[in-house]
Amino acid sequence: MQRRRRTFQIAFFALFLLAPALNLLRFDLHETQLWVLGMRWSLGVDAFRAGEIGANEMALRIVTRAFLPAIVLIAVFLGVAWRYGRMYCGWLCPHFSLVELLNDVLQRACGRLSLWDRQRTPRTDGVAPNARWWPVFALSCVLFGFTWAITLLSYLLPPAEIWGNLLQGTLTGNQARFLGIATLAFSVEFMFARHYFCRFGCAVGLFQSLVWMANPRSRVVTFPRGGQGAQRRPRSALRSALTLGLERAHPSHCRTCDPPHGNACDRACPMELKPRSFKRHKFSCVQCGLCVQACEDTQGTQRREPLLQWAVGVDSLRESMRHGPAGAHVLAQAVPADAGAPSPATLPEAC
Repeated sequence: MQRRRRTFQIAFFALFLLAPALNLLRFDLHETQLWVLGMRWSLGVDAFRAGEIGANEMALRIVTRAFLPAIVLIAVFLGVAWRYGRMYCGWLCPHFSLVELLNDVLQRACGRLSLWDRQRTPRTDGVAPNARWWPVFALSCVLFGFTWAITLLSYLLPPAEIWGNLLQGTLTGNQARFLGIATLAFSVEFMFARHYFCRFGCAVGLFQSLVWMANPRSRVVTFPRGGQGAQRRPRSALRSALTLGLERAHPSHCRTCDPPHGNACDRACPMELKPRSFKRHKFSCVQCGLCVQACEDTQGTQRREPLLQWAVGVDSLRESMRHGPAGAHVLAQAVPADAGAPSPATLPEAC
């Protein structure tokens, strides 16, 4: 899974950099013209002003070329988020790809994933921090900051003009100011606030998280909870259904996960979340699966079944039921109070 994810990240990162040059997607400020898939995308405003098309045809073009594509794109994007959460962030987003890369470089330099971390996060490969990586980290932040700045500018102006002016030293005042300010801003962000931007500053990620949290059946990383007491006979159908998802994994499996460095899943999360916590505490989870992979690796070395696992649909609903009255209310509507106690085989149909 991680190899596939890296392939998607690299491919989309290359597409992000090359899209303006190939006219796959950019807006030319000189011509006030949108380019999509190598074609000029126009609403026909100039033709309407010239009297070449009527009002009805102009209205039809606005609907079919502006509103309809936007609605379809937003619906597909939010539909994926409704089912799978922030898949775009963890599998495609160029910014998050750099977050993971810079995390690795910084961890090699000082053993931390962020400059604001109070404690070190040991690497899974056991490599000790080395101060020689500090210049690499600083240079990487500046280099990627400049790459971000010039790529964004090429989405607004012809890439050939931008790169030609840059190589010949003939950038206009506005172009030079944009590149300088944007490079500084992105470099600072990459160096000091990578995770905070993804968690709190990115509108794309925020809307994905909101939609994901609203669906109790969306995909989520689960950790078995409960205890022997959960095996007692329930008093109602609702309580019976509540116990089905609470089979407890022995806590010593986590305590002996990766001593003395702590839990492998916590160290693997690039967003510095706690994968074993409730869904509401994983609001900014990017569905990268690194925590699940870390759990499989560490438990596998001890010949144990992994504790963390993906859950979707009814299994995810059981996870949502532990979030308080909201989750219980969802199940109460699915399982009537006068119904008999559902068995594990019939619970999916009941829900």
